[in-house]
Amino acid sequence: PVCEQAAPSLQRCDTNTESSERRTGDAMESHLKPIRYGMFGGGRNGFIGHVHRTAARLDNNFELVAGALSSDPDVAAASAADLQLDPARSYNSFQEMAEAESARSDGIEAVVIVTPNHLHAEPAVAFLEAGIHVICDKPLTATLEEAAAVEEAALRTGNVFAVTYCYTGYPMVREARDRIRKGQLGKIRTVHVEYPQGKLSEPLEDMGLKMARWRMDPSQSGPGGCVTDIGTHAYHMARFVSGLRVEELCAELSTFVRTRRVDDDVQVLLRYEDGAKGMLWASRVAPGHDNGLKIRVYGERAGLEWVQADPNYLVYTPLHEPKQIIACAGDGTGSASRRVARVSAGHPEGYLEAFAVIYAEAAAAIRAHQAGKLTPQDVEMPGIKDGVEGMQFIQACLDSSAANGAWTAMSRYGAHSE
Repeated sequence: PVCEQAAPSLQRCDTNTESSERRTGDAMESHLKPIRYGMFGGGRNGFIGHVHRTAARLDNNFELVAGALSSDPDVAAASAADLQLDPARSYNSFQEMAEAESARSDGIEAVVIVTPNHLHAEPAVAFLEAGIHVICDKPLTATLEEAAAVEEAALRTGNVFAVTYCYTGYPMVREARDRIRKGQLGKIRTVHVEYPQGKLSEPLEDMGLKMARWRMDPSQSGPGGCVTDIGTHAYHMARFVSGLRVEELCAELSTFVRTRRVDDDVQVLLRYEDGAKGMLWASRVAPGHDNGLKIRVYGERAGLEWVQADPNYLVYTPLHEPKQIIACAGDGTGSASRRVARVSAGHPEGYLEAFAVIYAEAAAAIRAHQAGKLTPQDVEMPGIKDGVEGMQFIQACLDSSAANGAWTAMSRYGAHSE
């Protein structure tokens, strides 16, 4: 077989020589040491911490060496033991970890923050100021004001800051973005994105379910519920794929489960730059849906559709021509998707691999920073400005809905990311 290791160290092997040779990417040295990282949050019985750890180690770019894994000291110690961490590097607070690890010659080079939203901002700033790169779960913070403080610290310190909008790591999402960039759709007319779930159709937070309890508690989630948790994923997906900026929006946030203090359904009309229009729907109360993320983009000459439930295929619909189904790493795909595809066509890749792409991109950015070089141009990593823009979207939706769906300009909340 023909094997290649391409930036950012995504190991790929292909028994089809012709297919492999069409793939591009700057070669990475195979002897690079893993980046030492610590984790804040993500202890026993936590879903997302396990996902982050799996994604981080998939390409051998990261090694977990320290953690403040729980606010409960006993759980933190037990979780560290589960992960075979040195007990001396299991900490009871992020302050303790930032101070101790920054003083070690073999201290962590990056930290992963996987706590509820209200525990993102202060730790992020502390680690940045300790000279430690940050990988933070989305949304960036609980409030827009906190996001501004984190952005200031990230720009002032110059450290790498990644936000894990993981769905943009799928190869066929990269393929869709690349086709739009190259003008294959012509001028974009409409962008439709949706993310329905049915998990919280009942008040599970009142039944003791931890993941529901903090997400529906404004003191931990921030003032938004569904709009904050999955609405921001949908927004970033539309922004990433289309490349268009939202100029203004009209939002209606609903709370269908009446005991809740935050929204559980979000419906938004979007007016993009250059005259394009869009719609966004995110819901936690859509029975029958697990993670129904979908995006459709239509231009003057063609359309595209991608569905996370079948992520290895992209539907391309050129005007006056038959519909085309483009397979991951298959014929017709370009370098943008092939660079992050790990296996040959016909072998499915999924959520964990997409998540790992974000980690591989972060690793490339961190290594470039350590070498005093610019991040490679082909690295597509959601960063601090994407995180801030996500918070701007949340606040705009909250304000629009509070004003009975008044059109609200995104410019009210600051500059968009590039």
